[in-house]
Amino acid sequence: MTRDNDAPSRIVLPDAPADQAAILAAGGVACWSEPVSIDTYEAGDPDPYPLFLDRRVYQGSSGKVYPLPMIDSVSQTKAPRRWQAIHLENAYVRLMLLPEIGGRIHIGYDKVAGYDFFYRNNVIKPALVGLAGPWISGGVEFNWPQHHRPATYLPVDTRIEREDDGAVVVWHSDLDPLQRMRGVHGIRLRPGSSLVEAEAILHNRTDVPQTFLWWANVAARVHEEYQSFFPDDVGFVADHARRAISAFPRADRAYYGVDYPTLADERADADRIDIYSNIPVPTSYMITDTDDEYFGGYDHAADAGFVHWADRSVSPGKKQWTWGNGPIGHAWDDQLTDADGPYVELMAGVYTDNQPDFSWLLPGETKTFSQFWYPIHRMGPARQATTDAAVAVSPDGAGTRIGVVATTAFENVTITVRSGDAELAEWTTALDPRTPFVQTVDAASDDVVTVTVATADRTLVEWTAKAASDEEPWVATAPDAPEDIDANDELYVTAVHLIQYRHPTRSPLPYLREALRRDPSDSRAATALGAWHLNRGEYTEAKDALETALARITRRNLNPRDGEPFYLLGLACERLGEDDAADRWFGKAAWNAAWAAPATLARARIALRGGDARAALRLAGAAGPIPEARRLAALATAFLGDAASAADALRELHAADPLDPATSALVGVHGDRDARTALDVGAEFARAGAYDAALAATAQTDPAAPAAGLAGPIRHYLRAHWLDAAGRADEAAAEREAARRAPAAFAFPAGLDQHDALVAAVDADPADAVATGLLGMWMLDAARNAEALALLRTAAEAGSTDPVVWRNLAIAAVAAEDDTDAAARAFERALALRPDARLVFERDVLAERRGLDAGARLDLLEQFASLLGTRDDLSLRHVTLLLDAGRVDEAWDILTTRFFRPFEGGEGRVIAAYDRAACTKARSLVETDPAAAVRLLEEGMTPPAHLGEGRHPAERPVERWVVLGDARLAAGDESGAREAWESARAATPLAVAPRPADEATFWTGVAHTRLAEHADADAIWQELDDRAAQLRRERDAVDYFATSLPELALFDTDTGAARERTADALEALASRGRSLHEMIAS
Repeated sequence: MTRDNDAPSRIVLPDAPADQAAILAAGGVACWSEPVSIDTYEAGDPDPYPLFLDRRVYQGSSGKVYPLPMIDSVSQTKAPRRWQAIHLENAYVRLMLLPEIGGRIHIGYDKVAGYDFFYRNNVIKPALVGLAGPWISGGVEFNWPQHHRPATYLPVDTRIEREDDGAVVVWHSDLDPLQRMRGVHGIRLRPGSSLVEAEAILHNRTDVPQTFLWWANVAARVHEEYQSFFPDDVGFVADHARRAISAFPRADRAYYGVDYPTLADERADADRIDIYSNIPVPTSYMITDTDDEYFGGYDHAADAGFVHWADRSVSPGKKQWTWGNGPIGHAWDDQLTDADGPYVELMAGVYTDNQPDFSWLLPGETKTFSQFWYPIHRMGPARQATTDAAVAVSPDGAGTRIGVVATTAFENVTITVRSGDAELAEWTTALDPRTPFVQTVDAASDDVVTVTVATADRTLVEWTAKAASDEEPWVATAPDAPEDIDANDELYVTAVHLIQYRHPTRSPLPYLREALRRDPSDSRAATALGAWHLNRGEYTEAKDALETALARITRRNLNPRDGEPFYLLGLACERLGEDDAADRWFGKAAWNAAWAAPATLARARIALRGGDARAALRLAGAAGPIPEARRLAALATAFLGDAASAADALRELHAADPLDPATSALVGVHGDRDARTALDVGAEFARAGAYDAALAATAQTDPAAPAAGLAGPIRHYLRAHWLDAAGRADEAAAEREAARRAPAAFAFPAGLDQHDALVAAVDADPADAVATGLLGMWMLDAARNAEALALLRTAAEAGSTDPVVWRNLAIAAVAAEDDTDAAARAFERALALRPDARLVFERDVLAERRGLDAGARLDLLEQFASLLGTRDDLSLRHVTLLLDAGRVDEAWDILTTRFFRPFEGGEGRVIAAYDRAACTKARSLVETDPAAAVRLLEEGMTPPAHLGEGRHPAERPVERWVVLGDARLAAGDESGAREAWESARAATPLAVAPRPADEATFWTGVAHTRLAEHADADAIWQELDDRAAQLRRERDAVDYFATSLPELALFDTDTGAARERTADALEALASRGRSLHEMIAS
């Protein structure tokens, strides 16, 4: 059933079951699993076509989503859905966790204050904000290894653990869908404590170094009286990638285009960016430095809030994000909730202090840390906090108000207030989370220097007055072009930065190649290049580069300090089947402690695969306590015939970590493991020669839900590869035959194990259309475009009837050879096999790139008229082409009836089409019914809600203002006409960088002309000509610091021919403007 979208939604939390209620009544922690009905706008079906978005800019870094399927639609209606939920409660706090949506905390409720200290969203209403599409607001999202969490809308495995001290932890575990590292986070609640702890365990189970960040993303409901608080010594904040800074809490300059000092001249405190309501546009800020370890938010209306605390040595990140208290923000509020209103995100970063800002996790490495939150009330914003207590110090008339909240009960707490050596006040009291201590000291706040809260044996929290730093922090700059960098060291550092920070539009290769051009044996550049080739499956090229690096670093010193080149060379040799050489290189890498564990594990893997179980057992023990080594030791023990000891070791390992999917597989617990995780588990065993275990782990078929991707034929090709290695050729051939018959939907191969299996399958049968198609897909993701094209052509020529193969062939034809005609033919074949809205959309992007006119493109689109309304992006392209072709009424019908859902970063396009259509309709009415034209244009100045977007202050509807002025003049309203034209040419209220001249620039010139400001108009026409000349000279560089550019998603449409067409259009506009001027003058 569906529910009226206007009907109020409210999550009703269930009562604790009798056994848990008894624990709660006794002062303990209740925890139970029970579904909860939540009104839900369901996410759409995953896209059956893989997306190769290497240049997509997302949150300032790569928006690559492959091999995850993209979901790019959300239902417009809500219906009740029962979500799996885990409830955690003690005397002070109640939490509700949602394992099916990334293991997030959805509700954090302060039972004492009766207040949701985390934002409670009473509907599940995804918006297209996530890396792979759907994302919801509210509660706490745990983002890793990038922001937002790639698996944010995917389920996690869970278990409930009761600890000896009465605490309860709810553990959540999954393998990241992109990098395949394992992330575990446990939400812990203790008896008698208001502390909510998130303990994270991040493990790199892969062979190679990986980059990661961790941001715990807390949402807090906001309004005009909500304040975000940060440590007293925070004097500056930075934007994404530190591309800009501002003073804090009072912005002392334009930030995100908003001139806060000028606003403060007009309205007191309007420059306070710690107050949500002062921020009119989407805005992020991250503190640049602090010596303290806390921050949080406070609702002055409710007199309640929360504190976050974490060890600053690993958790420097403290951030606020808001959609803004303006039209854009309000539109996004409507996209994300029905009635729960706006929120801010108060994010806590670990091993990161910015976005993007990534750290390294080496192979086999595990990082663990904890973060803590707790509710506060009746005390005001905290000025200092620990995990024991928080203290507030604020002016109170002529005196100073002191507030303290503790996280657990303490007797005989002494609270001392000092001014220098002078004691101003001292109280002794009991503290607990229910009863804040609040008193006023008869002293001005400037005279209060220290507040100490202590028991007899320790200090709970101490605040000391300190000023924020007034030293401006550094601001990032874009790197120079490789040829403009003097030193090889700088070239290498720049390349590593681009790799580490996953830069979406700048490649590290030019920097590495320039370094190697200058010094062909540069060991650092050669090592980085070798790693790059290795990750792309180019093992011979990787080996060559790494041997070059080793030749240099061992020229005088046979025992270098860094073992990485040895280790990577071992990996390359192992992939090439050169196990003896690999073993030698791994052995040498293990001389260095940083690489000893993964290198020794690799040697154990080779030994067991080669049949030397005793050596494997010895080496696995030497590799240390990493779980991969302990599993391999158990496998080696079983190979040696001691099955009982092996089983005991595995049971012990499983008892310590029941959610580890590989250990679970070895003890026979398979559960609801997703298909791709099963393949990872099997590959781990197969690489150690444990082929029976690998086959058992991959025996199950795919689950029904494809959101994380399916295994399909990939599973069979892997199994065939392993069976061949085990000498079971007949069974391998049967698996390859099964692969050719298996459904291939959502089977997007990824990782080197799957690459190797597909290479083996193609070698076994070069005419296998399924294997060649899948390997071509893998190559396309790796940007090995020429090889992808050859493989996909082979699959097509072998008679593939999979539309995914033909669509991928179209993409490869453009990527490898810029053959748009071949791509068009491939799209035709794909559409013949499966008429699909995405294919229609992508074919039109290709048609635009080919330079087809609006009529020809419309003819192609309208071959599939029934599909045009099924996607927002396709519908918007249809509207644009209808307007180009003069079919305005048809475009207007779509724009006034369709509900749109924008992708974050793609806002403004629907409004632009809406304005263009409105202006075109209004111009047709000016002569016959100017009053109707005026109404049409005035009513749309505030876009209707169904467009899903709000106007950005920097995006003025210039043409709408000009045509409105014309309509008012035709209606006899001369003063109104002038007012409209003046609005059209008025400067943007934001201090944003000037945008390149475009059609809006032309309409600004028209406004000047209407106002007889001819010199200004002439300058506009020259600006259009200058922009046209610039486009003919060179293409625009993509902004190095861009945070969101979804338009870089498919084909590069910024071709020379496209720039020529744009330049022609701009020159035509300039000529039209001058003609208008001359007509008026004559």
